[in-house]
Amino acid sequence: MKKILILAGGYSNEREISILTAKSVYKELKKNKNFKLLVKEPNGSFVRELRKFKPHLVLNLLHGRYGEDGYIQSILESEKVKYTHSGVLSSSLAIDKELSKKIFIKNNILTPSYMKFVFKENLQKKKIILKIKKKLNFPVVIKPINEGSSVNVYICNKSNFIKNLYKLKHHGEILIEKFIPGREIQAAILGNKKLGLIELKPKRKFYDYEAKYNPKAKTEHLIPVNISKKEYEKVMSIAFKAHKLLKCRGVTRSDFRFYNNKFYLLEVNTQPGMTSLSLVPEIARYKNINFYQLIQQIMKDASINK
Repeated sequence: MKKILILAGGYSNEREISILTAKSVYKELKKNKNFKLLVKEPNGSFVRELRKFKPHLVLNLLHGRYGEDGYIQSILESEKVKYTHSGVLSSSLAIDKELSKKIFIKNNILTPSYMKFVFKENLQKKKIILKIKKKLNFPVVIKPINEGSSVNVYICNKSNFIKNLYKLKHHGEILIEKFIPGREIQAAILGNKKLGLIELKPKRKFYDYEAKYNPKAKTEHLIPVNISKKEYEKVMSIAFKAHKLLKCRGVTRSDFRFYNNKFYLLEVNTQPGMTSLSLVPEIARYKNINFYQLIQQIMKDASINK
């Protein structure tokens, strides 16, 4: 009997998605009578229950802060329990949009130009708008430095910039990034395998939280992606390079904008969603890997010291 502890919920803005992911995965794994499953929240009694249950591995299905940023990974490392997905350092690098961008730029991976903005008491509106016009020009995208799932991401022009900026004040510091129009393409990497691509056509302005998780948003998912073989290989190799640079493990999903024949890497997600609407299971299905097989492959890679 193999004991598997499924980590779900958590403290981030993506708590609900994590729970949905865990439900989908639990339903699949339940089919295997050799598995003893326990779904657990990472709350105050987590370590005690982890020691009591003594799992063979932890299937980490948390999203966002505390689950995807190296925090929970460091607890599992100290408890010497094998866990899925990326390790402490790669998780903390990938979720930090500024640090990961610096790594991409240093390694010649094209990413939208950006500036970091720190909220101070005396916010000089005119000054900041002039600075953006000079350095990036409008429109821009503003986003927290370390949240996932397009939470609190706004596309801004000059007229609505300050209003949206104030919505992110509680983050203390944010990223202001040049808005790249064009096609929205996502690439999945599974271990050492280039899994495949999917293109998104959101009915909304961009692939935001609503477009990702609300079926009513009617985001179109296009597979296969209508690009040349050369372009396909190029974007897959950029995603693979980023996966390796950040020393990621298991599955990752890289988000790209394809504009003027160039691929701009926006970010690498180390714990992509695994719900019925999620992209990685859809890419895997297209490659004849069913949901159960995908979960098994992710579990096979579980380890410590990564």
